[in-house]
Amino acid sequence: MAAPQHTESAERIARPLIQLAKLNGIATSYIDQLGTYVEIRDEVLVSVLAALGVDASSNEAIATSYAAARRRIADTLVEPTIVKFVGKPASTPIRAQGDDVTLRLTLEDGSPYMGGLRTHLIEQDDGTLSLNLPDDIPVGYHTLHVEAGTRHGDATLICAPTRITPPTSVSERQRWGWMTQMYSIRSAQSWGVGDYGDLRELLIDAAKKSHADFMLINPIHATAPVEPLEPSPYLPESRRFLNVTYIRPQNIPEYARLTPEGEAEVERLHNEVVPANDSAEPMDINSAWRHKRQALRLIYAVPRSAERQAAFDAFKRTAGSDLQAFAAWSVAFQVWGAPWESMWFHDTNRDSPEVAALMRDHADMVDFECWLQWIADGQVADAQRAARDSGMALGLIQDMAVGVHSLGADVWWNPERFAVGSVTVGCPPDFYNQQGQDWGQPPFNPKHLAETGYAVYRDMVHTMFSHAGAIRIDHVLGLFRLWWIPQGEGARGGAYVAYDHEAMIAILTIEATRANGLVIGEDLGTVPDYVRTVLAEHGLLGCVVEWFARVDDSPNAGDPYADPSAYRKYALASVTTHDLPPTAGYLQFEHVKLRERLHLLSEPVEEFQASAAAERQAMLDRLTASGLITPETAANVDDHIQDIVEAMHTMLTDSPSVLLQAALVDGVGETRSQNQPGTSSEYCNWRVPLADEHHRVVHTDEVFDLPRVQSLAAIMNGGK
Repeated sequence: MAAPQHTESAERIARPLIQLAKLNGIATSYIDQLGTYVEIRDEVLVSVLAALGVDASSNEAIATSYAAARRRIADTLVEPTIVKFVGKPASTPIRAQGDDVTLRLTLEDGSPYMGGLRTHLIEQDDGTLSLNLPDDIPVGYHTLHVEAGTRHGDATLICAPTRITPPTSVSERQRWGWMTQMYSIRSAQSWGVGDYGDLRELLIDAAKKSHADFMLINPIHATAPVEPLEPSPYLPESRRFLNVTYIRPQNIPEYARLTPEGEAEVERLHNEVVPANDSAEPMDINSAWRHKRQALRLIYAVPRSAERQAAFDAFKRTAGSDLQAFAAWSVAFQVWGAPWESMWFHDTNRDSPEVAALMRDHADMVDFECWLQWIADGQVADAQRAARDSGMALGLIQDMAVGVHSLGADVWWNPERFAVGSVTVGCPPDFYNQQGQDWGQPPFNPKHLAETGYAVYRDMVHTMFSHAGAIRIDHVLGLFRLWWIPQGEGARGGAYVAYDHEAMIAILTIEATRANGLVIGEDLGTVPDYVRTVLAEHGLLGCVVEWFARVDDSPNAGDPYADPSAYRKYALASVTTHDLPPTAGYLQFEHVKLRERLHLLSEPVEEFQASAAAERQAMLDRLTASGLITPETAANVDDHIQDIVEAMHTMLTDSPSVLLQAALVDGVGETRSQNQPGTSSEYCNWRVPLADEHHRVVHTDEVFDLPRVQSLAAIMNGGK
């Protein structure tokens, strides 16, 4: 039974520090996954307030900061960001009195709103005004202008569809697709790592040979320009741009126009890394990129046609200053050294004369970095077009990482967007991470987001939807609150900081509607019920993982599993997730063996093994009770691994969830983990190539011809 939920005492709430924290959106307590009430220590609150630019270092400072915050609120004529969902009442305070208030609304396209806003002003008891937003405001990002005497204020008005309406193809029937780490699957044309050319072929074959409707891949956000590369796709240098290490050089039009000498050099570089495509050992991502980057420089030097140059110029204009910022960071990385090894990251900024000189003196390098982004953009867009042309309902599902590297391009050029230097993002302890997690990423500053109309978030979401039929948001709780961890406190010593989830959900509903796409929120772990309710109200799908789906959400390993018929309808349902070993490995306790080998257990291995055995037995009991395996199969697991894996997927098809997902690692019989949470260099995270049950590499052009993959696809199709 869960522990009783508590609320903060009146005495604690009355304390000035608690009041100051709450005024700044910091939760001073929370309920953990076991239902236990947890209070945040004062020291943590003081540090988190400091990260928001609020001084709480003494009683006097707390009083001063609180008074200043209240005064700032009272003096704000109109909130900087206002959200309106079409068909739902919405109002915003106008902190002025009298008849001298004028209102104008400039629509997203620059035209004026012709409705009468003044008639929607309501006087409040204190004499100030409230604007009830009319329902005929069109969907989009608009600017509200408010004047009251000599005071003036502008606000971004985000007017959004209330719900994301699924594409007709998804509404008409349940759809299914594959999940894979695209870098792990390689062909003869690859450079030691799976690339966008492989992705295109995988999408086409998945559609034509397995009748899948989508493919969820790892995040493809931007990484460092040169080695050493960060292996984790969930720790990017920028979420605004793409990972150029996945470019397929041979698919660039200018490749065909290389001189004979240039073509020979590219072929030589390729031949040096080709043998890696056949190795099941961890991938050498640095060698792959070092060779490929040299080839790309040769192709970049080939003169482009007038049409191609015009397209490149248009891309640069559209991407604007953000592209120049990323290119500048990339060049600084190469000229001045890695940011973690040099002081330039801390000693310079976008206004530094040294940066202007760098971009001027190395203009060719800056242009090359912009060109790489253009090429990557084109190849990902081409992969998505090929998926849709091959009959996929959604095509590519892109994964959005929680944040960015603390020394990356986004933080260097725009530090005001983040709470930089003193806090990082993670999550408190839960069933699956008993010590909690610290992801080492600086959080967005919620105050800056509001003051700028969430422009940076809008740009990121828009860009991702330009290459995808759906977006999966990792740790979707981050739309509502993030666990900020002050330096030195450890993952347990954090506090939740609130975000305006309505603003970010409004952006998601606008962009998804414009792209006729879907949004999937990864809502596993410690997620309050109200979060799932709000997401469902707006048409965002949640996630259900068979291995985690217990009756009544029980945390106990031996407790029964839920019948998939009870899964949520508005969800992406799957057997497993990328943070677990493939199902074949999980059934054989690969996670127990790996954690013991890496000394990650906080309990005796015998206890963890017993818990894992109870978990497996509970799953076998569910499969047996459902008539999907026999008692004999359940009693001889090691002899029937494939039968059990397929039975788990057969059971998944009983789910009402609108999207179902199978992992390619489960299709080929892989047992090795792609990622072991809680490790960095201790394990080859995000560098494990796709291999079958015999540890033989599986190549791009053979994946969907394998009998095991075909068998699993037949189950997922289920005669639909």
